[in-house]
Amino acid sequence: MDEVKRRSRKAGWIGAIAGVAAAAGLAAGVATERYLVNKARHDPEDPYADEPFGELPADSVRMVTTPDDVSVRVETVATEATAGHPERVKATVIFVHGYCLNQGTFHFQRRALTDSDLPVRGVFYDQPGHGRSGGLPVAEYDIDALSDTLDTVIRKVVPDGPLILVGHSMGAMTIMAYSRKHPDVFVERVGGVALLSTSAGGLDSVAFGAPRALARARRLLLPVFSRAVAMTPGTIDRVRKIGADLAWLLTRRYGFAIPNPSPALVSYVESMNTETPIKTVIGFTKALLEHDEHASLRAFADVPVLISAGTEDQFTPASHSVFLAEELPHARLVMVPQAGHVALMEKPEEVSPAVLRFIKACTAGPKSEWREPEDVLDETPGSRPRGWKKRRAGAQPRKSPPDKDGRK
Repeated sequence: MDEVKRRSRKAGWIGAIAGVAAAAGLAAGVATERYLVNKARHDPEDPYADEPFGELPADSVRMVTTPDDVSVRVETVATEATAGHPERVKATVIFVHGYCLNQGTFHFQRRALTDSDLPVRGVFYDQPGHGRSGGLPVAEYDIDALSDTLDTVIRKVVPDGPLILVGHSMGAMTIMAYSRKHPDVFVERVGGVALLSTSAGGLDSVAFGAPRALARARRLLLPVFSRAVAMTPGTIDRVRKIGADLAWLLTRRYGFAIPNPSPALVSYVESMNTETPIKTVIGFTKALLEHDEHASLRAFADVPVLISAGTEDQFTPASHSVFLAEELPHARLVMVPQAGHVALMEKPEEVSPAVLRFIKACTAGPKSEWREPEDVLDETPGSRPRGWKKRRAGAQPRKSPPDKDGRK
């Protein structure tokens, strides 16, 4: 009996020591991770260390209310040509951001626009549940509701005059839905559309960089997450902020493609992600997986269209943009090499000039005199992936999106 007790005490001590060692190892691992992240975040050669992310000035800031009672923050800016001269504005460019981001996604395009001499003004707003706009009124939000938000912004901020719509990711999906839900306004007023890093559908087969098994199981797990979020959204958001170092590493790994992106830029994108409430994160997941706007693309047939994508995008694979361009033969396709889902921030030196040239070509004359899409796009330099001409010259375009992970 004494021998049994002695062995039990020994086992207890060994277990305790093992537990302490494991805890010490975990603590050391966390400390090491934090050290490495902090070191990476404070690179003395960071080109954007002093960039005023999220602090760009606006000519006006206002809140508008959507039909489902969400307050939406809207900011407007003028260019060098239109500042103080509203009579010079030929068109208003509305920028619509994507999932788990905010209007700051267009930081570099906004700076380029305001510094330009284009005869336009820019409108930027935070989607419901994002940025400084109000939270979602329901557990599950859909893209149609976002198109109604865009309609609200147009009616209350830009009630008349020509429009050019620029959307990134879910923002571009919002524009697709808007063309279907508000066809009269779209045909009458929209004179150009830029679709950046987006998809017309088929995202339910994209792994988003996750293991395939987890990607396949997400539809089963989504209801569980939704119920958990409904019960404890505040707690989950606090836990997400505690894991900020891990979030930073994941953002750098999956959001960017270049080997060493600017730490300040990664931090800004990570902050937009982390500050998006978990209710919003879960609330839009189902809508994105079920998103299908292939039929809406017919509305873009007579409108100049610019399509752009990062070649290494893990969320809306570049092949989805190629598919869009095949469905819209007149579109200009600009592929951004070695860029991920936020190519417009990762490679602004390539995306911003393309967007500004597109806007300039669209506004070459009054809306009634705007030229055919092909004429506008001839003035918008772009690049096409290998084999593009062969696909364009072939049979009818594919009627279904690329399959798993964006492959054809």
